[in-house]
Amino acid sequence: MINSMTGFGKAEGSIGEFKVNCQMRSLNSKSMDLNLRLPNQFRELEGDIRKLITQELYRGKVELAINVQDKEASSAPSINQAVFKKYFEELGQIAEELGKEISDPIETICRFPEVFSSKEQELSENDKADCISIIKDCIAKLKEFRVSEGKELEKDLRSQIEEINTQLEVALEFEDERIQNVRSRIEQKLEEHSETMNIDKDRFEQELIYYMEKFDISEEKVRLRSHCQYFLETLESEEEQGKKLNFIAQEIGREINTLGSKANHAEMQQKVVLMKEALEKIKEQVLNIL
Repeated sequence: MINSMTGFGKAEGSIGEFKVNCQMRSLNSKSMDLNLRLPNQFRELEGDIRKLITQELYRGKVELAINVQDKEASSAPSINQAVFKKYFEELGQIAEELGKEISDPIETICRFPEVFSSKEQELSENDKADCISIIKDCIAKLKEFRVSEGKELEKDLRSQIEEINTQLEVALEFEDERIQNVRSRIEQKLEEHSETMNIDKDRFEQELIYYMEKFDISEEKVRLRSHCQYFLETLESEEEQGKKLNFIAQEIGREINTLGSKANHAEMQQKVVLMKEALEKIKEQVLNIL
């Protein structure tokens, strides 16, 4: 079973006086690329959160956002009276010195920094445990999403491997024909010059056999079938297979390219093009596999 690197998870819970909403998204990446958006009171947990996500999700571009809402209005920001009074006194003095009147000093002062203050609740050990529990729930939802996406990826990958195998078998139907065509062309050219050239028939046969060996694709077709089978077996592995599948796809590509260069037959080369098209789809999908 394969897992996609694309995923989404969401979890909610309560921590002390706060209601916590946790959302996590992941996309494909060569390594773990983690971006955290945490409220200030959760910053002390950043190290533990990073370690947890890295262990559970292994690889991908992951973004975690935690939003906190107060349950009660009593937790709303309060007025810092000392700061407010200080602003009020200084505004009055400046207005008196300039001979100006401030129409609404209270509204003006409310825009100044540090007039309102929020009391951030320090997290207890139980609060920290609750926070980690919510994040674990969010990770579990994301992993479920990855499994679901992985099933769709696996279906498509199996379909593309089947396409490569199908086109290979069709291409091999022209194997004997293409050799005979090459031999016929060489013999025809030779006959055109037979009257002016003294030809050693035995030596010609030896050279022809040597030339035909360059067009032999026996090893390539065996290796291509083997790589395709190994690809399917790797899909069933329980390990993180993304990088391994990518390497196998590269080997499949090498054999297909060699087949194309040796084909020397129009219909066979057309089948090679279809194999390459299926392989490109495989390479695109493999980038999304964990």
